[in-house]
Amino acid sequence: GLMQNLSPGEIIDQLIIIRKFSSQPINNVVYMGMGEPFLNYESVIKSANILNNKKGFNISSKKITISTVGIVPKIKQFIDEKIKYRLAISLNAPNDLIRDDIMPVNKKWPIAELININKMYSNQNKRKKITFEYVIMDGINSSTENAIELSQILNSAKCKVNIIPYNEI
Repeated sequence: GLMQNLSPGEIIDQLIIIRKFSSQPINNVVYMGMGEPFLNYESVIKSANILNNKKGFNISSKKITISTVGIVPKIKQFIDEKIKYRLAISLNAPNDLIRDDIMPVNKKWPIAELININKMYSNQNKRKKITFEYVIMDGINSSTENAIELSQILNSAKCKVNIIPYNEI
């Protein structure tokens, strides 16, 4: 279970450690895989501001993405506060039946709400698009029918779709 949320410093420490071991410059950051970023909203935004700051890491706001499972109130806060970083939502299903099964958060904030929040974001950010992330899981959300259904629900959305192969690990 959850022991504690990471502080902004602990989040930044991850980048510092990775930079020590990487021969490549790190100029793209995605908040993903360390717990739900929007359940630790204040620390995530503070750390992103440090990454973006010229006196911090000077990473362009266009190169910082915050990924969420779809915590709608926090997405609205992100929009209302006009946060400059990119936004990604893990969709992973073309319908509520599948998403309910693989992502229980969908029972609270279903796909229709995520599509509506995308429209809200698009209206405020004419040049930015939400990225919907879709992890392909064989036999769960990977059929031709699933692809057609996904294209239908996102047809009217101004968005990008990031198709991600499932990683067994």
